[in-house]
Amino acid sequence: MDVFVRYQSPVPDRRGRRIGVFGLVNMLGQRGYLSAEEEEFRRTTNAWYDATYTNPSTVDPTVYEANLRAAAWFRSSAAHLMEPLPGYLAILAAHNVPCERYESPEAECCTRMNTRWSSSRTNPKTSPASPPCSGSARSPIEPGVPAGVR
Repeated sequence: MDVFVRYQSPVPDRRGRRIGVFGLVNMLGQRGYLSAEEEEFRRTTNAWYDATYTNPSTVDPTVYEANLRAAAWFRSSAAHLMEPLPGYLAILAAHNVPCERYESPEAECCTRMNTRWSSSRTNPKTSPASPPCSGSARSPIEPGVPAGVR
């Protein structure tokens, strides 16, 4: 059975959204914070993703702005799509940008988890701010990442 996986900020932005791994790295790049090597990785790997699968925002540029609940998740069976993720996570760790891994066995649960958590430390199984999601779990991006970079 597939598990749905998402990497995102544990802290919501000013609009209440939890920005995903690509958005976090893209923001660093757009602000000029990446080294030449990191920027090259970002550009070439983003281009690979764009060539491999359609970016929902290229079909509808307002998809994420108009729908605060919209969030992209990986299926665990799509391992080839998750292979480049360690590079993105390394960039975030190098810039001390928090990012956490979230998992759910249910697609519907992914939306509830992403939009209704009231804080980055809320347990999705017991929080009154989120309906229970059987089997949902969060974990730091990497066990060796320094505290504060999760």
